[in-house]
Amino acid sequence: MERYFLILSISLEAVFTNKFRSILTALGIIFGVAAVIAMLAIGNGAQQEILEQIKLVGLNNIIITPKDNGSSGSVSEEEEDETKAMSKKFSPGLTLKDAENILKSLPTVAKVSPEIVYSTPALREGKNLTVSLSGVTPEYFTLFNQELKKGSFFNAEQMELGAPVCIIGPEVVAKLFPKTDPLGKQLKCGSIWLKVIGVLKGVAVSQKAEEMGISSYNRNVYIPIKTILLRFKDRSLLAQSSLMSGGQVFYFGNSVMYTSGGDNSGESDNQLNKIVVQVKESGQLTSTVEAIKQILKRRHFGVDDFEISIPELLLKQEQKTKDIFNIVLGAIAGISLIVGGIGIMNIMLASVMERIREIGVRRAMGATKKDIVFQFLAEATFISITGGLIGILLGVIMSKTIAVSTDIKTIVSFGSILLSFGVAASVGIIFGWLPARKAAEQDPVESLRHD
Repeated sequence: MERYFLILSISLEAVFTNKFRSILTALGIIFGVAAVIAMLAIGNGAQQEILEQIKLVGLNNIIITPKDNGSSGSVSEEEEDETKAMSKKFSPGLTLKDAENILKSLPTVAKVSPEIVYSTPALREGKNLTVSLSGVTPEYFTLFNQELKKGSFFNAEQMELGAPVCIIGPEVVAKLFPKTDPLGKQLKCGSIWLKVIGVLKGVAVSQKAEEMGISSYNRNVYIPIKTILLRFKDRSLLAQSSLMSGGQVFYFGNSVMYTSGGDNSGESDNQLNKIVVQVKESGQLTSTVEAIKQILKRRHFGVDDFEISIPELLLKQEQKTKDIFNIVLGAIAGISLIVGGIGIMNIMLASVMERIREIGVRRAMGATKKDIVFQFLAEATFISITGGLIGILLGVIMSKTIAVSTDIKTIVSFGSILLSFGVAASVGIIFGWLPARKAAEQDPVESLRHD
């Protein structure tokens, strides 16, 4: 062991004697390792965001929303004919009965959560905050993995009677109940006073999840769905009253326009803003979607006024795309490590040619081929390991900088650090082996004659 320690000290002395050359040799490894860590951090962050979004939209969920095809500008003759044909059809829009029918008709469905949403001002003791007032059922909180920070969810009696109670998000608490416990307190939404019975935990919702129909929970006020229908507004009754008064119906997307009778011009006839359906097994998603389409078309008298999306499948497809992108980025970063290894090999080969006389002297003093191999291999490995450590530090800094400056989520994992360090050490050994063997094969007599 003492012999190897002596050889190792000679190797380190050679590295520090040629500091500038050693630094240039290590640069390829430094930037290669930093690039690998930064790319893997971006990939890990993207994967974490996907997992969080899947958790937010729930497992095996199908989202049904009214179709929004607003008409504007000039209308062609074909569109006029289509509008006239549609005016002869009546659709009740998306209703609570649709949700109940889907649950009863399809054995593949585990849970159904209808939702009605209105934007309304919330008032308390002179404080005002515009909130999303959501009429939901208890299944809503289960489907979207929402947990209570305090209080309780709606019970069966409150749901049946349409009780004036609510569950609020943390932002509502911060703005309207900054210095008091909101449980049991009254909150005025629109013209109705609601009793706070629960407070949700805070959950950050990404823009991608919002595009898929997942609302921000933090500024929401949740009430029983019958409460919003009985005490606030039932849009389906507006359409029915207009029809009873002799109004003529024209369809524009999911909106019903009235030419006469009533005063609800431009009011949508959809009772619900959304229906979320949870399927028992992932393999049943596609077949369940087809069955839901058939049920809704039959209930809506052939009017195609709804849209169906499967957020989990969309997110998994996005995850697959990002995984491919991350593999490409990782491959590019890996190539830079290989280039760094080739740089080590070239510099070490040049070093062998410069130190032929030194090699001859060491061989003449009793050093074996094995000793020479160990010396040059130790130099290459030390340079690559040192470059790897510096690269890890630089990679972590780069990851944090990317997260702060671009708002891209990055996660530096222990696995990525271990992988980068292992690759850096391996590069030093693999690419240092050839120069070390070349040095060991030098003829001692010819080496001593070398000027």
